[in-house]
Amino acid sequence: MRQFGLFYRKEMLEMARSYKWIWVPMVFLLLGVMQPVTTYYMPEILKHAGNMPAGTIITMPTPTSGEVLAQTLNQFGTIGVLVLVLSMMGIVSGERQSGVTSLIFTKPVSFIAYMTAKWASMLTLTVAAFACGYAGACYYTIQLIGSLDVGTVIQAGLMYMLWFVFVISVLLLISAWLPNSAGVAFTTMAFIMLLSFGTSLLSRYLSWSPSRLSTIASEILTKVETLSSVGPVLWISLCSVLICVMLAVYRMQSQESISAKA
Repeated sequence: MRQFGLFYRKEMLEMARSYKWIWVPMVFLLLGVMQPVTTYYMPEILKHAGNMPAGTIITMPTPTSGEVLAQTLNQFGTIGVLVLVLSMMGIVSGERQSGVTSLIFTKPVSFIAYMTAKWASMLTLTVAAFACGYAGACYYTIQLIGSLDVGTVIQAGLMYMLWFVFVISVLLLISAWLPNSAGVAFTTMAFIMLLSFGTSLLSRYLSWSPSRLSTIASEILTKVETLSSVGPVLWISLCSVLICVMLAVYRMQSQESISAKA
C-alpha cells in the first residue's frame, strides 16, 4: 500500500503539472452546458440564421429534460472519450519511451502497485471531469427545460461512469502493450468505435457488450425499460475492467523482465 500511495501521488502531481486537472474538467463542463443551452435556444438560432424565407414560422417539439440529458451523454461518448484518450494516452508508453520505467524497476518495486496507481489516477481524473460536466448539464437542463428525477439522474450517471471506467481500463492495457503514444490513442479509439458499432449492428447477439452501458444510461433517462438486460452487461463490464488491469500488469512485468535480461 505504501508503494501504491507513492505512485498515486506521483501521477496526481504529474497531472497537475500538465494542467490536466484544469482543461479536462473544463472541456467536460463545456460539453455538459452546451447541449441544454443549444436545445433551448435552437428556435432562435434557426430564426436568425439568415437563410430562411420571409414569414417562415419555426415550430419545434420541446424535448423532455431526460431526453436533453441523454443527448448530453451522447456528447460525452464521442468528444468526451476522445479527450480522455488524448489526455492519458502516454501514461505508460510515455514513461517507457523516456526510460523512466527502467529507472523505477531497478529497485524492488511492485508491478501491481505501479499499474494500479496509474489506473486509480486515471479513474480519479475521469470521475472529476465527468462529475463537472454531468452536474453542469443537470443544472442548465433544470433551469431551461424542466425538472429531473434525482434517483434517475444518479442511476444513469453511475451507469455511464462505468462505461468510462471500461474505456480507461482498455487505454491502460493498450498503453502497456504499445510503445508509441499516438499508436495508443489510435488503437484505443479504433477499438472503442468498433465495439460500439458492432454492438449497435449486432445488438441481438452482443446484448452483453460493455458499450451498451452508454445506451442503457440514455434509456434510463428517457424512461425506456431496460432493467432486465442490465445485469449481464454490468457483470461483463466489471470483469472486463479487472481483466484489462491484470493483463496490463502482466505485460508490464514481462516487458521489464525481457529488458532486464537484455
